[in-house]
Amino acid sequence: MLKKLYDWMMEKAGHAHAERWLFLFSFVESSFFPIPPHPLLGLMCLARPDKALRFGVVCTLASVMGGLFGYAIGYFAYETIGIALLKALGLWDSFPAAACYLKEFGAEIILIKGATPIPFKLITLTAGFIKMDLFTFIWASVLSRAFQFMLVGFLFWKFGRPIKAFIDKYLAWVTAAFLLIVVGGFIAFTMLAGGGAEKSDGCSQASSIPR
Repeated sequence: MLKKLYDWMMEKAGHAHAERWLFLFSFVESSFFPIPPHPLLGLMCLARPDKALRFGVVCTLASVMGGLFGYAIGYFAYETIGIALLKALGLWDSFPAAACYLKEFGAEIILIKGATPIPFKLITLTAGFIKMDLFTFIWASVLSRAFQFMLVGFLFWKFGRPIKAFIDKYLAWVTAAFLLIVVGGFIAFTMLAGGGAEKSDGCSQASSIPR
C-alpha cells in the first residue's frame, strides 16, 4: 500500500502541472495526507535545479496554508473530524503528549519540530484544539517549514540521484527509520527543553488531553 501510494505520488513529478501537485501535496500533508511532499520536491529539484528555491517556497507556503486548515479542524471541528483523523493517521496515542507540549512550550515545539520528522499534521490539529495564539502558530510554522523544505531542496539539487535511488530500493527501511526518528524527535525535544525538564517528563507520560 505504501509503495503504491509512493509510486503514484512520484508519477506526478513528471506531470505537466507538477508544481500544482507539489502545492496540493504540501497543503494536504499538513492536515491529513500520510506521505510528506519531500520525495516529490526532491524529484522536481533534481529535474529543474534552477527552480529548487522556487519549489521550496511553494512547499513552504502551501504547507503553512495547509497547517492553518489543520488548525481550523482542531479549533472548530475536533469532535466531528479531528478525532477521526488522528485515529486514522495513527496519531491518537500521541495526541495527549503533543497537546501538553504545545501548552507548556508553545512556539518552541513547532520550531524544534522543523528539525525533526514529528508529523506536522499532529502539531497543526493539536494547536487548533488547544487554541494556540494564531500569530505565534503562523510565524513558527513558516520558520519550521522553510527550514525543512529549503534544506531538502538543496540536498536533492546537490545529491539528488543517489538519494532517489536509495529511497526506491529501500523504501520500507527508510519508512522504519523515519518512524524511529519520530520517537527520537520527542526525546530530543525533552532534552532541548532544558529548564522545563519536569514539565517535559510530565508531558511524555500524559494520558489525558489538556484544555
